[in-house]
Amino acid sequence: MNPRLDRPLRLGTRRSKLAMSQSGHVADAVRAITGRPVELVEITTYGDVSRESLAQIGGTGVFVTALRDALLRGEVDFAVHSLKDLPTTQPEDLVIAAMPPREDPRDALVARDGMTFEQLPDGARIGTGSPRRTAQLHHYARTLGKRVETVAIRGNVDTRIGFVRDGELDAVVLAAAGLNRIGRGDEATDLLSVDNVLPAPGQGALAVECLASDAELIAALGELDDPLTRAAVTAERSLLAALEAGCSAPVGALADLLVDGQTVNEMRLRGVVGTLDGSTLVQLSTTGPVPQSYDEAMALGRELADEMLAKGAAGLMGERSL
Repeated sequence: MNPRLDRPLRLGTRRSKLAMSQSGHVADAVRAITGRPVELVEITTYGDVSRESLAQIGGTGVFVTALRDALLRGEVDFAVHSLKDLPTTQPEDLVIAAMPPREDPRDALVARDGMTFEQLPDGARIGTGSPRRTAQLHHYARTLGKRVETVAIRGNVDTRIGFVRDGELDAVVLAAAGLNRIGRGDEATDLLSVDNVLPAPGQGALAVECLASDAELIAALGELDDPLTRAAVTAERSLLAALEAGCSAPVGALADLLVDGQTVNEMRLRGVVGTLDGSTLVQLSTTGPVPQSYDEAMALGRELADEMLAKGAAGLMGERSL
């Protein structure tokens, strides 16, 4: 008898309320699939304790390294990540066994007095720690004939929304998925259309990761996988990886499914890079059959990245500051 069956499965998660909530949902699903108890193992990552900007401390990987180290040391059996936090290079010893159905990928505005983005006054102060959001918010404001001031902030949902409640900021921008997962989606005063602000690659999706050598667990976790979410996110991350090699500007991307009646027949991948002040954006899209394999999804992302680089995305490496 496999001795592992005598103990609970250990799920590694960050300690934040959002991470605990989304990991709890995955734990419930894994219990139902395997019939085994699942316990959450809280792990503090460097990104959780540092107050510096993500760019200063090394980008998205700061939220996942400690979780991956715990996996490799055998301290946890699997881990749940916000997929947008994962670097585009996958370690050989680990595998993303499941990408469950995606939540709302859009960005959400939480503004004073219930205002939408279009209702914000000229010169409104908006909090965000994301260069991608910064670039697109400035560009969006320009299209409305006004300007906004972006203020770099970090912290959990309560901290960020607190800046608005306390009157320090007119608004903050957060991931809609995060608000929804902790039951606070109704606090959003505006959901920013992806026609104006493209999300981060993988935003709204989760990654369930385990050791590549654990075939039994991979098979069990694989029952949580949503093939359409995986195809979309793989294309987005392929675009990001290709652009990272030739462009340091903030990247937004979204692959969405085009539905004809009840049939999903095509996937549209959109990408954007821009200068931080929003004065210049390179935004393109491509549409094709829904990828049926990892290689096809990767090819879709690389194809669009090549077009964006040819249209000048690489020239945005020297981003104009604010």
